[in-house]
Amino acid sequence: MSPFDLQRDAFGRWVLTMPDGTQFVPVTALRAYPVSAPDAGVALMDADGREIVWIDALAQLDMSLHDKVVQALNEREFLPEILQLTDVSSFATPSTWSVLTDRGVTQFLLKGEEDIRRLTGTVLLINDANGVQFMIRDLAAMDKHSRKLLDRFL
Repeated sequence: MSPFDLQRDAFGRWVLTMPDGTQFVPVTALRAYPVSAPDAGVALMDADGREIVWIDALAQLDMSLHDKVVQALNEREFLPEILQLTDVSSFATPSTWSVLTDRGVTQFLLKGEEDIRRLTGTVLLINDANGVQFMIRDLAAMDKHSRKLLDRFL
């Protein structure tokens, strides 16, 4: 038997049903460590922000429940991952960056070098002029052209 059930109601809200039949509507899925450990430490929270269920690792869930929790997480989070930096308008800021992300091709305005933060040795978080955050998960794994363009700003 599954530790809980997660379904959508008629209004599209996530409904968490516990083994004893208790239901929580709506619930929100949150990652504890979205950058460093995205598949570990997930909480299902009630409407008041209280934790109802803690999931140590998404891999522990059966596939159907896993997919629902991941869908709930993806609906809440928006952190596009930059896969390739194709062009920059200028090596001085502000500059327009053309990038390929895991969600498609886009452009954004980088106001200043201070909007690029190194989270770990290889993970970067970049804030655009509109407040959207982009992530580079592994700087060393990027292609040579992308690294060369990034080196001008780091």
